[in-house]
Amino acid sequence: MKQCFTILAVIIGLLVTSSFLQAQKTESVLYQQTSEVNNLMVQYAADNRSIIRFYTIRNSPERRARLQKLHTAYLNELTKLNFDKLPVGSRVDYILFKRNLQNELRLLDIEAQEYLQITQWIPFADTIYAIEKPRRRGATVDAKQLAQQLSIIQQQTTTLLKKLSKDTELTIDLSNRASTTVRALQGALKSVFDFYNGYNPQFTWWIPIPYRTTDSLLNIYANALAIKGKANSAQKDDGSGIVGSPIGKKEILQQLQYEMIPYSPEELIEIANKEFAWCEKELLKASQAMGYGNDWRAAQEKVKNTYVPAGEQPQAVMKLYNESVDFLKKNKLVTIPPLAEEDWPMNMLSPERQQFAPFFLGGESLLVAYPTNTMKEADRLMAMRGNNPHFSRATVHHELVAGHHLQYYMNNRYKAYRNFDTPFWTEGNAVYWEFLLWDLNFPQSPEDKIGMLFWRMHRCARIIFSLNYHLGKWQPQQCIDFLVDRVGHERANAEGEVRRSFTGGYPPLYQIGYMIGAFQFWALKKELVDTGKMTYQQYHNAILHENAMPVEMLRAILTNQILSKEFITSWHFYGK
Repeated sequence: MKQCFTILAVIIGLLVTSSFLQAQKTESVLYQQTSEVNNLMVQYAADNRSIIRFYTIRNSPERRARLQKLHTAYLNELTKLNFDKLPVGSRVDYILFKRNLQNELRLLDIEAQEYLQITQWIPFADTIYAIEKPRRRGATVDAKQLAQQLSIIQQQTTTLLKKLSKDTELTIDLSNRASTTVRALQGALKSVFDFYNGYNPQFTWWIPIPYRTTDSLLNIYANALAIKGKANSAQKDDGSGIVGSPIGKKEILQQLQYEMIPYSPEELIEIANKEFAWCEKELLKASQAMGYGNDWRAAQEKVKNTYVPAGEQPQAVMKLYNESVDFLKKNKLVTIPPLAEEDWPMNMLSPERQQFAPFFLGGESLLVAYPTNTMKEADRLMAMRGNNPHFSRATVHHELVAGHHLQYYMNNRYKAYRNFDTPFWTEGNAVYWEFLLWDLNFPQSPEDKIGMLFWRMHRCARIIFSLNYHLGKWQPQQCIDFLVDRVGHERANAEGEVRRSFTGGYPPLYQIGYMIGAFQFWALKKELVDTGKMTYQQYHNAILHENAMPVEMLRAILTNQILSKEFITSWHFYGK
């Protein structure tokens, strides 16, 4: 009998192993990890990193020429592939890789044009390039001569500072280019100093004092250049303390084309206004359900005051996280690898960081916004009210699972060679989950609905205020007031949001990527899930397994479209 059980156990084991291997085989067929363009892209990424690591001085002609040579060489290699024989996924890689290379060359051309216009402000650049270049190979340095060169650079910088104080022509774009170039030259001198000082006796004798004087002057000069552009700009401080650089309609259209969004900025604003109106109708329904009639502000005020006491926000976040993950699993919406639930830490945002990010941030970890002891009393209250549990009901799953953390986890494991990051995928997919969970009744009460609607209105507002700003129609203070008056932001949080949008280092179209990207995923969901071609779980897994890219290209893969070599965006995903 014991022998029979042993044989039975072996048979069961073989069947389980066979099923597991078959599942792995099926998975590998569905989600191929490579494409015909894969090796070329991997090699390019490695070559690009090598060049940037070696040619470290940003904006230098030497670095720019080397990068132009690299991008051009890979464009030529790409044309050697037989596009017509490539499967859909590989065609997507081809089209997007070509797009990226061409855009890199476009940006380098802009850099070259701007560099030519700032040469009068960097007369010492060629001297510093000549000092830094032989250092890379450890050449012997003439310390006495270098000290004399540093003295000349000091004199030039002092003269330039006086000239700059009287200048009225330097634009904000050129001043930023000049400032970053001076910073790069400052870094080049530092690399020379760090290499030889203390090691080379003659260098250590001659250089420390003139180097520190030169470094200090260059630091002052770089700051002055950055400030001068803002002072000369038509974009003045309107009382908000925020001075950015609107890019104008021509550049907006250029960037929309790059992101494969076939709408004009005016059409996108119209879409946002239409969705804003929908949000306001739903907000009134929730307000009425709470007993406040049409006074949604009073209902929202009650919701804001449900904030948890100081020190208890992490526990409130964990409660919301567990609820959202349980909901995803119960409804079989997406496959969540166990390690993806295990490997995210929680950290608190500093008061300084909260000036730019007054709400949660997420990805590899969860960053929680909540008051600390050094914040002013009014700012503490606004941080607590703006991060109440009902508002946070939409942000926790946006930042963790099935949002940014799960994205981050899967991007590192599936088609990791694809470097087509775009906010229309990253932020758009996270907001799509907010849409979906709303439709699947994740909000449990009218208070939850008001919290989730706050964020949905916020996504609409981001499109409206950011595009109007970059079109030159709105000032930063108008954007802040719009968030306060129409969405219900706490003023400090609204200021942080606008500051983040225009001076936080985000690309100009980043803020519209949230809702516009979400509508792309929503349209694709209607095309594939609502018609029964895929289950929710299959659709959401496929998104994550294909990695980040413009959503129109994801659509081409999932619907097996035949793409032309000269593809032009045409998907009007918002319908009529």
